[in-house]
Parts: sequence; structure tokens; C-alpha cells
Amino acid sequence: PVHPLGKCLASVQLLAWILVAKYADALPLYRLEGILKRHGGQISRTTMANWIIRLDDVFKPLINLLREQQLDGDYLQADETRLQVLKESGKSAQSDKWMWVIRGGPPDRPAVLFEYDPSRSEAVPLRLLDGFRGTLQTDGYAGYNKVCRENGLTRIGCWDHARRKFVEASQAAPAKKKGTKVSKADVAIGKIRKLYAIEKRIEKLPPEEKTRQRQQLAQPVLDDLKAWLEKNSTRVPRDSLTYKAIQYTLNQWELLTGYLADGRLHISNALAENAIRPFAVGRRNW
Repeated sequence: PVHPLGKCLASVQLLAWILVAKYADALPLYRLEGILKRHGGQISRTTMANWIIRLDDVFKPLINLLREQQLDGDYLQADETRLQVLKESGKSAQSDKWMWVIRGGPPDRPAVLFEYDPSRSEAVPLRLLDGFRGTLQTDGYAGYNKVCRENGLTRIGCWDHARRKFVEASQAAPAKKKGTKVSKADVAIGKIRKLYAIEKRIEKLPPEEKTRQRQQLAQPVLDDLKAWLEKNSTRVPRDSLTYKAIQYTLNQWELLTGYLADGRLHISNALAENAIRPFAVGRRNW
């Protein structure tokens, strides 16, 4: 095959290794320069950066096809994470910029696509999800509200995100002495854990049967949890992490219970969060 960059001293295999090492394994180019040097390769980080920049045009047709494939499906998951980027016009190096991820498409051909943008505004999901019709799963970030409203999307929430707030509240509580009652945050975590146990039990069932099992098994657990949250929302200090966790969960309730409607939907946005994790690791390395 014709080399993607024309005249270039790098083999296709070397280019692939650099891309995977940087973006999947979160290794900055200066580390790759050192690794190659140990093997007798004298390739500077500047040269590698230029190869990566030139590959942008090479990959555009593939990226466009993957985007079209995603938009052909009716279920997408989205997330975003902070990055610091040098020499971004109008922004300091220390300010937050964002890597966005969209995951989904036809069930048998899911795609995962990343998009860098210096902004976290609602204009970004409007652009990334232009033409999509279906269900969008995210955390509670309000930046997705406009695209859901204007495109008529069904939005569902993420139980991982809600559970994490109770875990933070539990960890911040004073150390428990032997024989004392468990905290309210721990009680909430125990109730949420039951929802995940149900998902584990039914994970290999066909979607139609999953929907039926969720209605039968998860709905009573959710009803009990909501009643407990409403009852205890007035029994914890308003400035506590537990109160904030309770209020977040109640405010997001309609979105958090949206997964019950369709067995193809997930209880959490973990697949998108896992996909974007290399960038969270990369923040420290880069």
C-alpha cells in the first residue's frame, strides 16, 4: 500500500506504535523519544509531533465514517474530561480545556470518538450530536440540556455518578467506632448496590427480557430508595456531602431511572468514562 505520509522515514508500524503509546497508553512524546533512544533510534519529539499532525488529514475520512455510523444508531453515551494545552489562543496554559468522548452507534458496531475543544460550552455537544436522534446518556452536566431540547433527544443519567457522591460523603465522615450505626451515606450506597446486583444477574439476557426483569426487580428497589432519600433529606445538615448527594440524586431521579425503559440501555455511563480514562491518566504524564 502507498505510505500514508508519502516520503517518510517512519514505517506504518512505527506510526501506529506512536499513536497508541501517546493516546491509549498516555505516554508523552518526550518519553517515547527516550524509549526509542534506548533501542538505538534517534527520533526527536518534534519529528514525532509533526507525523501526528500530518496524520490528521489521513484519518479524516475514517473519522467521518465512524461519526456517520454513530449517528445511525439510537443510543449514545457522552463524557468530557479536563486537559491543559499549551499555546491555546486566548487561554492560559493553566486553564481548563476539554477532551470530549462520544460512544455508541449500532449495537453490533459501536464506535468511540474523541474530540478536543478548548470550550465546555453547550455549543460543543450541539456540534458533535448534530443529526442524532435517540437516547443520550451522560452525567448531570447541564451543558447537554440544549442539544437534548433542540434535537428532541431522550436523556438518561448515570448511577455511577450518583453513587460516587455518596462514597465521597462516606469517606469524609468521621471514623466509625465499633458498634456505632452506619452512616446515612453508607445506607444509600447499600441500596444502590442492590441495583447493580440486579444488573449483574441479568446482564446476559436479551434486551426484551432485561426490560421485564428490571421492571419486576429494580423498580421496587428504586421506589424504596426514593422514599428513603425523601425521608432523610431533612435529617442531615444542609452543608454536608450527604445532603448534597441526596439532593443530586433526587434532582436527577427521572434521568437516573430512564434505563428501565429499554434493556439495551446501561445503568451507568461507565463505558464512556472508561474510554476517556487514558486522558485522565495522561494529564499527569503530559
